[in-house]
Amino acid sequence: MWRKALADGFTDVPSLLEYLQIEPSAVSDHIRASRQFSLRVPKVFAALMRKGDPDDPLLLQVLPHASEMDLADGFSTDPVGDHMAGHSPGLLQKYHGRILIITTGACAVHCRYCFRRHYPYSDATATNSQWRQVIDYLVANPEVEEVILSGGDPLMISDDKLGRWLAQLESLPQIKRLRIHTRLPVVLPQRITGELLSVLKRCAIKKVVVIHANHPNELSPAVAEGVKKVAASGVTLLNQSVLLKGVNDHGDTLVRLSNRLFEIGVLPYYLHLLDRVEGAAHFELEKAAILKLQQQLLTELPGYLMPRMVRETAGELYKTPIQDCTI
Repeated sequence: MWRKALADGFTDVPSLLEYLQIEPSAVSDHIRASRQFSLRVPKVFAALMRKGDPDDPLLLQVLPHASEMDLADGFSTDPVGDHMAGHSPGLLQKYHGRILIITTGACAVHCRYCFRRHYPYSDATATNSQWRQVIDYLVANPEVEEVILSGGDPLMISDDKLGRWLAQLESLPQIKRLRIHTRLPVVLPQRITGELLSVLKRCAIKKVVVIHANHPNELSPAVAEGVKKVAASGVTLLNQSVLLKGVNDHGDTLVRLSNRLFEIGVLPYYLHLLDRVEGAAHFELEKAAILKLQQQLLTELPGYLMPRMVRETAGELYKTPIQDCTI
């Protein structure tokens, strides 16, 4: 069912605008931006957008924009240093004790701020034939205790494939934690199938699923139902967000996001400053606005609902807290 819902999504701007009852003249020239990085939006996510509103915060995350074609100082095609961290196709190690695996280049939604929008997935993804290299690397590096599945979106792969990979990781006694970073539970809640839940339950490794929601309007009743099922399968649930101009750059919005996440059983984890990827400069906030938002969140949220505001910088050994980084 989830694959049908995925196939029924929007892949061209005119169809999406017609569905949302928005006149094409109300949005920027999107044609060249669409050619560089195509539109993809599940209908279930589009259904959460306000009809007739070209400034809807969910729409702005996915709608191609003419500004994406503007060059900006400090923005690049590899803002977080993925290329320099590669050890074999699809295997990245940036931080001590953990590796990240690029499981697929596929996503259910194309977020316009995606830091991997220029990533060479065709050459740098851990395919079935290259999975053996991942296992060999882990065996040769017993200090690695945590595996992070990323992409693309790791939940775009089949339940059978995911189950096989988890079983191989489980056979390595050194692996203490498994982390899955995914946007699918938010943009395509149908992906939380009974088989997926069974795969998660069967895996004895301590599991963390990090979802990605940027705005409280994304957290529909269907999303809430799905993530509660994931939690019931023995998974710790966290959320990471990206701070985006025009989307969630108001303190009240971020406070509501943290509170709504807690209501559905998810703890706020990271609030990332925008990764400076080429094509996303129009989403970046100025330093004064960022610091003002941080102060409001610290004032209004209890500590356990305060996401860590950080920037990921290529070559650094950890994500840099906002007070220590150059904004």
